Amino acid sequence: MGSGGAEPGTVRPGGRTARVRAAVLRAAGDTLAERGVAHLDLADIARRADVGKTTVYRRWGTVTSLVADLLMDMAEQSLPRTETGSLLGDLKANARLVQRTLADPRQGPLFKAMIAAATCEAKTAEALHHFYDIRVKEWAPCVQQAIDRGEVPEGTDTHEVIRAVSAPLYYRLLTTGDHLDEAAADRAAEAAAAAARAGAYLRNKGLG
Repeated sequence: MGSGGAEPGTVRPGGRTARVRAAVLRAAGDTLAERGVAHLDLADIARRADVGKTTVYRRWGTVTSLVADLLMDMAEQSLPRTETGSLLGDLKANARLVQRTLADPRQGPLFKAMIAAATCEAKTAEALHHFYDIRVKEWAPCVQQAIDRGEVPEGTDTHEVIRAVSAPLYYRLLTTGDHLDEAAADRAAEAAAAAARAGAYLRNKGLG
């Protein structure tokens, strides 16, 4: 992964460019988790990352672009789905991953800050939507496998089932100060699995 004998100025994955991006995104994430978007300042991020201010301004330009890149990096780093052989097992694995992320002392505040920023900044909202779209698409095949096994009715909206798992956990994060534990995660998974089996997520349900 080292830059080895690369010519000065060449861009290589794993070289200086990648190290600079990693350092800047880590500094941005730390600042977001600690103090929120209002305190994000490109010069301060450059100082925290020990990177030249000019480099940061040239590469990202605005705080919004930096937050969007941080979300893209988080999507790329996210863990792959778990497949247990049953819908409930898979959804519990998904719920516990969400729960661990949101209960984490750094990740929880970081996501709260991202959501807050997205309410008033269109580019951040777009980046946040893209992040969740990637995560939902990663886990949707678990529901398709449940359809193929006959656990869930044909025509079930696989994406909606995955969203239903996370929804109660995010709601609790944003509306209460309660700690999110594994029991909350399992309950969210059980509710989504039961609803899916009952046909609650059939496409076009109730229309026409």
